[in-house]
Amino acid sequence: MSKVSVNIVSWNSMRHLPETLASIDAQTFKDLSLMVIDNASSDDVLDHVRSQYPKAMILRNTHNMGFSHAHNQGIAHVKAHCDDPENTYVLVTNPDVVLERDYIAILVDQMSHRPDVGSACGKILKLFEGEGEFGQGVRSGRFDSTGLRITRGRRVADRASGENDDGDYDRTEEVFGVSGALAMYRVSALDDVAWRGEYFDEDFFAYKEDIDLAWRLRLRGWQALYVPRAVAHHYRTASIKERASKLETAFNPHRQIKKHINFYSYRNHLLTLVKNEHFLNLLRDMPRIGWYEFQKFAFVALFEQRTFKGLADFFRNLPRAVEKRHMIMSRSTVGSGEIRKWFK
Repeated sequence: MSKVSVNIVSWNSMRHLPETLASIDAQTFKDLSLMVIDNASSDDVLDHVRSQYPKAMILRNTHNMGFSHAHNQGIAHVKAHCDDPENTYVLVTNPDVVLERDYIAILVDQMSHRPDVGSACGKILKLFEGEGEFGQGVRSGRFDSTGLRITRGRRVADRASGENDDGDYDRTEEVFGVSGALAMYRVSALDDVAWRGEYFDEDFFAYKEDIDLAWRLRLRGWQALYVPRAVAHHYRTASIKERASKLETAFNPHRQIKKHINFYSYRNHLLTLVKNEHFLNLLRDMPRIGWYEFQKFAFVALFEQRTFKGLADFFRNLPRAVEKRHMIMSRSTVGSGEIRKWFK
């Protein structure tokens, strides 16, 4: 019998959390539990959860421990109280997503029939701030994510992000990995790739930890599945970025990203490559990888010199990343050729 734990990490998340929790409470799949791991919020998150969802479990941190550590706390609790890790799932959930009523039921049904699938996601559409019905956000027909894709230059992005939902992504299919905004993981798969009790890499703190986990799952032979019948919505700000021309985006893809995100993204991308890249694939695609890295380096040098702190921090974390790499590669069951097919 399948069970699901919906795990939410909150940090001053009252803006959208009530809507997220209401959509979880309305799920047709009922054998689920709710866990909120709070990173020392200063708003009314905990009061709201306690009053409206008294059965929910709350883990309270005394300071902001980051995405990775907080979710690891939740996953560790699920694993410790799990009798059947093959049929127990953790839905890693952002506090700003809204699920359609059958989202969880559809993913569980798909994964229960595919024991080789370690992670899955549905069709995630953008949800914009605004005066929607009953004061809720404005739902769009534009994709937020249909899973993760990776290029030969090792740029990883949400597949179909920003595109209109015109029916091109209505087929259930395997993807490189799933977005951490709303990801269903099989507990046995998470346990299979854990490093000293860490499922998400805690050296990452936040950003790109879902990419690293997706790659590690791939190297151990776990599949990732995109299931379009499962639909959810993710809040996004309708900003200039959404209206930017392709030319503007090409020359300045980072202009809407905050500086602290740049720091973690720049550093964690490099750590991900160190941990998971096959040398044969690295040599094969070195021109593309080198060009992509040069473009990022040049942009940082010209416009965001503070992000170089991320490069310095990368070297500080490099010895631990190499140690993790030895473990990952020694346990890998998938060769460079199998991984290479995802680089497009």
